[in-house]
Amino acid sequence: MSLLETLKWRYATKRMNGTKVPAEKIESILEAIQLTPTSYGLQAFKAIVIENEALKEQIFTEACQQPQIKESSHLIVFAAIKNVDAKQADDHIQLIADTRGIPAESLAGYRSMLELKVAENEDRNFIWTSKQTYIALGIAMVAAADVKVDATPIEGFNPSALDKIIGLSEQNLGSVTILALGYRDDANDRLATAPKVRKSKESLISII
Repeated sequence: MSLLETLKWRYATKRMNGTKVPAEKIESILEAIQLTPTSYGLQAFKAIVIENEALKEQIFTEACQQPQIKESSHLIVFAAIKNVDAKQADDHIQLIADTRGIPAESLAGYRSMLELKVAENEDRNFIWTSKQTYIALGIAMVAAADVKVDATPIEGFNPSALDKIIGLSEQNLGSVTILALGYRDDANDRLATAPKVRKSKESLISII
């Protein structure tokens, strides 16, 4: 299908049937996440993939009682770095230099811009990095639709409980969103065949 046809096909699936998504399709979605554009190219987030059924059950019980948590094939937790530090900035500069075959010293100006983010407090850093996870979330949803995998973005969960379950706090990470991946349960999802509801382009988009 074309991209627009694919976007018309996808919807935030409310009930999933538990069927496993093939590994090659999961890998395609994860590669798309890896290619996500982010501020400064820093990729100040992690995507944690959860397939373990017992762990999904624990997340459902303690952090998010939405049926897709248990009915999904995989969950992807998008977690943002809480506080970007000088080492992360230096590592990023070195990665650019190594990848492009240029001296790290030639990126001094770029490094100076990163220093402005490093100097901010943790709360401001986390707001900034959290926004980057939404770019990755959007890319992942489109990538999932491209390989005909249903996906449900979830914000309605207890972040502190989820962080504890999967050990994020000690990694300088905080959960921001969850993406449930699987296949729609046509028999139990009343929205599976419902028309997609969107504002008209005329009311949503202005050209000036």
